[in-house]
Amino acid sequence: MSNAPLMPKATAVWLVENTALSFDQIAEFCKLHPLEVKAIADGDAAQGIKGLDPVATGQLTREDIDRAENDSNVRLKLADPKVRLPEAKRKTGPRYTPVSRRQDRPNAILWLIRNHPELKDAQIMRLVGTTKSTIQAIRDRTHWNASNLTPMDPVTLGLCSQIDLDLEVQRAAKDRPLPTEAEPGSTLLPAEATTGPEATKPGGELDVEAVFAKLKQLGGKNEGKDEDEQDEG
Repeated sequence: MSNAPLMPKATAVWLVENTALSFDQIAEFCKLHPLEVKAIADGDAAQGIKGLDPVATGQLTREDIDRAENDSNVRLKLADPKVRLPEAKRKTGPRYTPVSRRQDRPNAILWLIRNHPELKDAQIMRLVGTTKSTIQAIRDRTHWNASNLTPMDPVTLGLCSQIDLDLEVQRAAKDRPLPTEAEPGSTLLPAEATTGPEATKPGGELDVEAVFAKLKQLGGKNEGKDEDEQDEG
């Protein structure tokens, strides 16, 4: 499927006024609905639009138009451009925020700081289009309006999309260090140690003394390991 020509409606106006092409042919070439082309021909649409000659702009040739006029089954196609323009590169920088939304940026920054502390300042800057000094002021509660700030989701405020937010959170999660293994004695005992046969009385009740004795026993083992390590040192 070919791309639409430059100024599709203006091109359709010219083709309606200067050729004998069918509505379907013009509609398919200009990427318009046939009824819209019919409205242009009836004067109900595109009033005041000056026609644009696709032959003069190099988008069609006269031979293509003549061939399509003689055969209603022929479909027009855009001519290959003589000069190919390079694709515009996306600018990398702070996101533009509409004036009507700029007053909501501090609230969005506060929301990001509280709910996603793993985000770096550069990521917050990309999401809501702010500055590093503003982020630092909100972190330190030295912002001029700090007492009136309310955490608000930047997606709800329209400052960024949910996709962009999820992407930055995933990037931040990759940079976070892996959690270290818990030291011995700092975790709860397994269920077998506290509810096993040794910790249960004959009547099926839990023997509290046996549980504490087990804890003391494990604590003594850990202390013994620490003393051995100190002696070796």
